[in-house]
Amino acid sequence: MSAAPGQQGRQASPAPGQQARQAPPISGGPQVQQGPQAPPGPGARRGGFMGGGHGPGRIMPGEKPKNLKATLLKLFSFMGNFKVPLVIVLVFALGSTVFNIVGPKVLSTATTELFEGIAAKIANTGGIDFDKVAQILLFTLGLYGLSAACSWVQGWVMSYISQRTSYLMRQQLEAKIDRMPMGYFERTSVGDTLSRITNDIDTLGQNLNQGITQLITSVATVIGVLIMMLSINPLMTLVTVVMLPISIGLIMFVVKRSQKYFVAQQQTLGAINGQVEEAFSGHAIVKAFNHERQSLDTFNETNERLYESAWKSQFISGLMMPIMGFVSNFGYVVVAILGSVFAVRGIITVGDIQAFIQYVRNFTQPITQLTQVANVLQAMAAAAERVFEFLEAPEEEPEVAKAFSAEVDCDVAFERVRFGYTPDKTVIKDFSARVEAGQTVALVGPTGAGKTTMVKLLMRFYDVDAGSITVGGHDLRDFDRSDLRSMFGMVLQETWLFKGSIRDNIRYGRLTATDAEVEAAAKAAYAHHFIQTLPGGYDMEINEDASNISAGQRQLLTIARALLADRRMLILDEATSSVDTRTEERIQKAMDKLMEGRTAFVIAHRLSTIKSADLILVIRDGDIVEQGTHESLLALGGFYAELYNSQFVDCIDEIED
Repeated sequence: MSAAPGQQGRQASPAPGQQARQAPPISGGPQVQQGPQAPPGPGARRGGFMGGGHGPGRIMPGEKPKNLKATLLKLFSFMGNFKVPLVIVLVFALGSTVFNIVGPKVLSTATTELFEGIAAKIANTGGIDFDKVAQILLFTLGLYGLSAACSWVQGWVMSYISQRTSYLMRQQLEAKIDRMPMGYFERTSVGDTLSRITNDIDTLGQNLNQGITQLITSVATVIGVLIMMLSINPLMTLVTVVMLPISIGLIMFVVKRSQKYFVAQQQTLGAINGQVEEAFSGHAIVKAFNHERQSLDTFNETNERLYESAWKSQFISGLMMPIMGFVSNFGYVVVAILGSVFAVRGIITVGDIQAFIQYVRNFTQPITQLTQVANVLQAMAAAAERVFEFLEAPEEEPEVAKAFSAEVDCDVAFERVRFGYTPDKTVIKDFSARVEAGQTVALVGPTGAGKTTMVKLLMRFYDVDAGSITVGGHDLRDFDRSDLRSMFGMVLQETWLFKGSIRDNIRYGRLTATDAEVEAAAKAAYAHHFIQTLPGGYDMEINEDASNISAGQRQLLTIARALLADRRMLILDEATSSVDTRTEERIQKAMDKLMEGRTAFVIAHRLSTIKSADLILVIRDGDIVEQGTHESLLALGGFYAELYNSQFVDCIDEIED
């Protein structure tokens, strides 16, 4: 069988630069999401029957969602099935934070006990109560153990939620693809759709896991630490809070200076990946035209720009930690001085100073993390927005079948068909024709005349704007689309083969076929001989872009697949365009046998291949300008004769040259 509807073009696997992007860490300087999407590989489909090229369609660094609030509401609504796990995450995240915050305060009592014991020993009034210190330390250890256990539980549950969400979204996207009209994929690049399923969902899952947990713990930590510091000493707390705007101001200064270099780095990284991919995929052409030096110069220029932007972005962002360290250390000095004064005056204990210093560190870190969480949530929302945009796209209208393909004859009638891909551009103006069951009908005409459009209408990739197309007296709109398409076998000019053995690629036409039936179909398509010459024969593995066999061999395999499918109606779109003349003659004989008793529609530019057609429809500007047999149309001396004779003259000119 040929490629099933909607599968005519080979889907290129993500290029090396297209792997799932890793979410940026929560802490640290400005982050760049690595792994930019390279252009599609040589096997990627461009245009053709399915239409559409490849575009990245990715979330770039710093990209924001169009409607953050609405997207987050949709996301949380989608996660409604995880209400109980989300509550568990919230409870255990808060528990982990609370136990972690209380720890320094409890530990400070041990410090105070040691200090007072040493002072009493020096004054010969007592000593250190080691039993009490041990009890305090064991209790503190228990608190930190509980904090770690809560953190482990919330991390485990949040990982389940995020990955389950990604799993369900992928399922819905896959199901959505089957319900989308063909026009969507002809308007939208394949790369954009692939990016939604891979890059965007990976970004969503990873950032959801990190962002939600870190948001809860950071907010809880800031509030809890602030309360604990106020309980120790309000004035020291005020000094710490005053240091906060200074830290944020310095962070914003560094981020503002480094962001442009990070953006330039990401863009240049994408450019250099594209250049490398193009150079490798077109290596033979580069060699043939002696463009090695130009290719290398272009790479070196881009590599130099990448180096400049990379080291500047890394250097400037690297200043953040030293600056933050200086501000933090300055804050520690101020706190230590004030704490010493208050301790001497008996306002606070020595242990309180130690606890407060720990709280100062715990106070500044989550604030820095919150700035990173904001970027993570924006990236998550931007990815979610693209996913929901696809899920909410208009689908093919639901239908109730009034006729079944197995019960109808295969005669086809086109009655005053009018169609345009857009309302303002009509492709088929007034097309009428009648095809009897078992006839072979050839559609010929110049490029853009509407030949392939008629096939798309026949397969119900689109519905007519006016008029009707009937099969066995039933309007196409009375059939379920999948039931209708089960009547057709297709062989297209652009071959579609998947990564797998030659045997499996042929068996794709009928999955229940035996090995003997597969080989019989290959023999009928004149593919058996070349298959036997390949290493492994029928078990040879075809690679991702099928580049380890020739274009003509790929065409023969798709024809064998169509022969094996044995459908009642056939669509052949330049099915022999990639084979040599001798093989074309053999395939034509196989095709003639295949088309016996079947209604067949043949699109051909080489008019010599459709001489034996029962009916030739000559299409020009969306209308039938002539119809008849090959001999009658030649005798008419019209547009068909002009097309045929021009090809014959071209052949004579080539021979004379």
